[in-house]
Amino acid sequence: MQDLHWKNAEGLQIFARNWPVDLPKAVIALVHGQGEHLGRYDHVAHWFNAHGFAVTLYDQQGHGQSEGTRGHAASIEVLMDDLGQFLEKTKDLYPGLPVFLYGHSMGGNVALNYVLRRKPDLKGIVTTGPWIRLAFEAPALKVAAGYLLKRFMPNLTLPNGVHAKFVSRDPEVVKKYVNDPLVHSRVSAAGGIALLEGAGWLNKYSGPMPIPALLMHGGADRLTSAPATREFSTRVTGDVTFQEWPGLYHEIHNEKEQEQVFESGLGWMLARV
Repeated sequence: MQDLHWKNAEGLQIFARNWPVDLPKAVIALVHGQGEHLGRYDHVAHWFNAHGFAVTLYDQQGHGQSEGTRGHAASIEVLMDDLGQFLEKTKDLYPGLPVFLYGHSMGGNVALNYVLRRKPDLKGIVTTGPWIRLAFEAPALKVAAGYLLKRFMPNLTLPNGVHAKFVSRDPEVVKKYVNDPLVHSRVSAAGGIALLEGAGWLNKYSGPMPIPALLMHGGADRLTSAPATREFSTRVTGDVTFQEWPGLYHEIHNEKEQEQVFESGLGWMLARV
């Protein structure tokens, strides 16, 4: 395990981690969700290491050990710029190796926007619980206030609305999430609107998916919408697979069935390596 640091285009120090493996078959570049950090995916990296995949992860700006106001990003473009930089760092670490982009929740939002808008040279994309649409209706007054605050106080942070009890059915996972000092519950006016607009763009997108895509979602997710992911999969063309996990909550990689989830993703990636 190797910790990495670099400055992004805004001068913020970004924290990342590399989980190498001898003679890797491919590398997974992972993007975490809203309010969390890369350390919550150590078990994911360890599992894929054990199956021959190297894994790289980074803390998005305003998250984890990366710099920036907690939960703030000026725009979806800024988040995509950071992701692009992370992918370049990953390719530098593993020249010539197939790269799969993996995004969870907010990370799935950013990753899908990046793939569809910037069309990177990747082997494929895997998403879990991607934020294409929320599983609940965002209060209209709160959204309107967000647009107003974005104009006059873009860095002002508010609660992000993520309820820990809906992260996983496993009470130990929820307990660790609540007590994790690097997990936060903030999102800025600009950051919240950027993610809502990114999700809204995905929720209307119809057209080609430039690289193979595996879209997985917990059927009982009460944070992001499984039906929205299913609908998205029918609007995009190409090598696209949708897999719903009945009864699972938002973090399917942190449910009791996580081994099955990992094996499903592994099989899909191996078929494309």
